Amino acid sequence: MRFTNHRIFIALALSLLMVVFGAYTSQTKSYSVKLGRLKYNGGGDWYSSKTALPNLANYCNSKLGMSIDPTETVVDIGGPDLFNHPYLFMTGHGNVLFSDAEAENLRNYLISGGFLHICDNYGMDKYVRSQMKRVFPELTFTELPHNHAIYQSPYAFPQGLPKIHLHDGKPPQGFGLIYKGRLVCFYDYECDLGNGWEDQEVHKDPEPVRQKALQMGANILKFIFSH
Repeated sequence: MRFTNHRIFIALALSLLMVVFGAYTSQTKSYSVKLGRLKYNGGGDWYSSKTALPNLANYCNSKLGMSIDPTETVVDIGGPDLFNHPYLFMTGHGNVLFSDAEAENLRNYLISGGFLHICDNYGMDKYVRSQMKRVFPELTFTELPHNHAIYQSPYAFPQGLPKIHLHDGKPPQGFGLIYKGRLVCFYDYECDLGNGWEDQEVHKDPEPVRQKALQMGANILKFIFSH
């Protein structure tokens, strides 16, 4: 197991380094890394916010010179393809259910260098918290302080997460799971970054609101590629 995790860590690290150094060939449209959408069981709509990841990838490529494939890849939580993606996006409105094998697979991915971003599209909070407890029984979501590095660069968010959608009208909060000193999971609650990344006509959000969402998304990717 230790040897396998070592190989997985090396593969993820190489992917991240290629993004940081902008290994991108414009003639062939080859990209250094793919973002993954996590497909989970339980009946929740894991497929929502369909245009979110392509828009975020294009934004980061354009504004920050990254090399991210804008074609979304769906990744099954129980499969080996998790380990080919340094960033996984998880969203939805309803129930989430991990089997024991799926929870173990996700745990191995995260402790081997992967990163999970959970975006509560509304109504999945209680399910996410209970299921992530199966992944990391020893960890609890803690709110990240507003001076955390994820809010600092390349865009400054001195008040933490921007408010994108109303939901229950509560202030947006960014929670994290920290394993051996490393942030392995970021959870945006009462914010809905994924909806903010979508095409403007989907939710008709004002453009300044969309820009804030995309900037925060860029911060998340820059953070994981730099740490």
